[in-house]
Amino acid sequence: MASPTAPAHALERYTAKRDFKRTPEPKGERARAAQTLSFVVQKHWATRLHYDFRLELDGVLVSWAVPKGPSFDPKEKRLAVHVEDHPVSYGSFEGTIPPKQYGAGAVIVWDRGTWQPVGDPHAGLRDGKLVFELHGEKLAGLWELVRIAKPGDKQDPWMLFKKRDAWARPLAEYDVIAALPDSVIDKPLGLVEQRTQLAAAPRQPGAQPLPASELPGAAKAKLPSTLAPQLATLAKGMPSGNAWSYEVKFDGYRILARVDGGDIRLYTRNGNDWTSKLKPLVASIGKLGLSSAWLDGEIVVLNDDGTPNFNQLQNAFDTRRTGGIDYFLFDLPYLDGWDLRRAPLSARRALLAHLLANNDVEHIRFSADFTADPASVLRSACAMKLEGIIAKRADAPYVSQRTETWLKLKCGERQEFVIAGFTDRANTKGEVGSLLLAVHDESGALRHAGNVGTGWSAATGAALHERLSKIEVAQSPFEAGATKPGRWSRRAPGGERWVKPELVAEVAFAEWTPDGLVRQASFQGLREDKDASAITRERAKSMPAAKANAQPARQTTVKVSHGDRVIDPSSGLKKIDLVRYYESVAEWMLPHLIARPVSLVRGPSGITGQLFFQKHDDKLSIQGLRELDPKYWPGHAGLLEVPTAVALASAAQMNVIEFHTWNSTTKSIDKPDRIVFDLDPGEGVAWPKLQEAALLVRALLGELGLEGWLKTSGGKGLHIVVPLAPRLDYDTVKDFSQAVVQHLARTIPQRFVAKSGAANRVGKIYPDYLRNGHGATTAAAFSARARPGLGVSMPIAWEQLASLKSAAQWTIATAREHLSFQRDDPWAGYWSSKQTLTKAMKALGFKPGR
Repeated sequence: MASPTAPAHALERYTAKRDFKRTPEPKGERARAAQTLSFVVQKHWATRLHYDFRLELDGVLVSWAVPKGPSFDPKEKRLAVHVEDHPVSYGSFEGTIPPKQYGAGAVIVWDRGTWQPVGDPHAGLRDGKLVFELHGEKLAGLWELVRIAKPGDKQDPWMLFKKRDAWARPLAEYDVIAALPDSVIDKPLGLVEQRTQLAAAPRQPGAQPLPASELPGAAKAKLPSTLAPQLATLAKGMPSGNAWSYEVKFDGYRILARVDGGDIRLYTRNGNDWTSKLKPLVASIGKLGLSSAWLDGEIVVLNDDGTPNFNQLQNAFDTRRTGGIDYFLFDLPYLDGWDLRRAPLSARRALLAHLLANNDVEHIRFSADFTADPASVLRSACAMKLEGIIAKRADAPYVSQRTETWLKLKCGERQEFVIAGFTDRANTKGEVGSLLLAVHDESGALRHAGNVGTGWSAATGAALHERLSKIEVAQSPFEAGATKPGRWSRRAPGGERWVKPELVAEVAFAEWTPDGLVRQASFQGLREDKDASAITRERAKSMPAAKANAQPARQTTVKVSHGDRVIDPSSGLKKIDLVRYYESVAEWMLPHLIARPVSLVRGPSGITGQLFFQKHDDKLSIQGLRELDPKYWPGHAGLLEVPTAVALASAAQMNVIEFHTWNSTTKSIDKPDRIVFDLDPGEGVAWPKLQEAALLVRALLGELGLEGWLKTSGGKGLHIVVPLAPRLDYDTVKDFSQAVVQHLARTIPQRFVAKSGAANRVGKIYPDYLRNGHGATTAAAFSARARPGLGVSMPIAWEQLASLKSAAQWTIATAREHLSFQRDDPWAGYWSSKQTLTKAMKALGFKPGR
């Protein structure tokens, strides 16, 4: 069979199949042959879902359609039907091919990167045996395509499979299609991105981690002469989801080490060369045997209990005895000719950890990270009297600026201040009584920030006095109006002594006052590593509520027992399918579960066996499941919460099929933050009638000044969810929802009924308001349903309603694939909507208590 790339007219078939006036696909133009060959795998939901595997060669993309997609398991031989060559520009195409066009459907770029043929690729294509190496964001290692076509075949079938190497993984252990369903353009280098995972852990016993050249995003480059550090943003509240790891916030000085053969230089965060001050550390770094590198970390002096001591660190510099300083390394931006800044953090740290584990050098340590619940990690850090923790996105690149992919979570208020002046200690000559603190505002002007008069010994107070006296000036460094007389200290105005604003003090304090001054401040030490001109007030950034379109969750590694057991005979879906589904949607689903009491529907024998609700622990001990304080429901055992991806997947492993949640959270347990209208169709109600009913309910809510968000139930009905500000009690909210339903039944009796019971709703729809009572629950968004097909409760946009075929449109087999093609979160506005019922009650004529 002829080589598919040899003819000059290789793109004629591509062009002939498409009307470029109607399709957004790129035109068939051949590119120049490239030395570095690209590859792309596009996920294409046409008549049926498949994967288009494309290798660049001779200025085109040689293409195969792979129905099941690639697998890292060498035992999995995947059919790959050779199709027409595509232009190289097609490799970045994402979009929707319109109806009645060839290949009509949605396309995303599932993976991309470069490839290297093993041997002559033209001969391989001609002879039907092509071996190659992939360097993608998800696919890596050696692969093979083998032609299996027989004479007379209408198609040109091949088989795609993984060669046995360090990248190979059994399908039962890892399914790249299920784990990584999203676009690498929309979500590049996601947390569970394949190369990050495999770079972060040994693939086989004794296997070496990936070299720097193999890390995703690594670029061959000269050693940078300078490097500014990545800085963290102060955060208020915990980041949501599993995309974060947590490290101790060290109480020390940030140091970056540049290694160029035998030339080792140490720099502060401001680029000051401290090599001469830290000669013992220079010697230790030299023992690592690095040819070239940039290392990032923090230098500290440890107490006997292993906690950092900032004062002892300062004393080490003051006495020039720096031999006891430890260097905790937490990042590796460059190594051995490879710039790693674009590689994900977890991959950089995995390589750094391996490097240090194989070079046990005194005073060089690895900064360990923790993936546990962040609130627990922070509590532990505070109990150890540490400053706090640093949260870092494991999938993020290294960026030389302040970012929100690194966050500071502190145990208390603490930051740096410019020293603008001082006062003398009463009745003691030559000692500081208080330091006058300042920060720069947005315009760069100094603003008074209070004073600090504790936290130093007599010796330190004298040393401060001597140092400040040398930079004393006659005039205040503050602009007119920036201060208020008499607010420097308890002393009478006029006792302050001004200094050049060039020294920086680190200060812990209780809080900021409304007028921008610190209260109950305590001096921690001088910061020799920070530039006074850059000191501003740190304002904590509030972490937004988790959104339903967040990055996919990390594979939880929950061990699945009896994974091959069929739980739905009608579809053949197995227990392993259910666990993988919940793992894959954890980031979408957890915002609907966290801090909300949950009831579990368990099916130990699958959906055809006995199903039962579980509201309490009952000694089941599901990993990660949290038992809430009994105070949330007095007189009952503790309710349950699903707070993490591990808990979600572990529950599925323990045969939980459905998750049903309360309408309130633990923050205001007796005040619901939503109303749910469960549109339950009676016997004989056709699907179009249910769609129409949903629109009628929406119209009524609109007349009442309320907005509702729509989701399928995963069974027969639809759910309309109205978010509320949690102000009213359950009885009032339930009574209001009943009044809405009664109004519907009176106004449109041919469509709606206000009484429960199958006999009452024959041919009609019952908007179940009973879901809004205290302790009542509704199937959570993204929950599977224990019904034939294992449908899923899917949040949708109102505009999608008309195109739906049923309330079980998506199942655990298709829901996650649907999300990978979804560009916009249909519930994006839900999380910030805090509606009240005041106007709605008035418009409906509803009076609470009647």
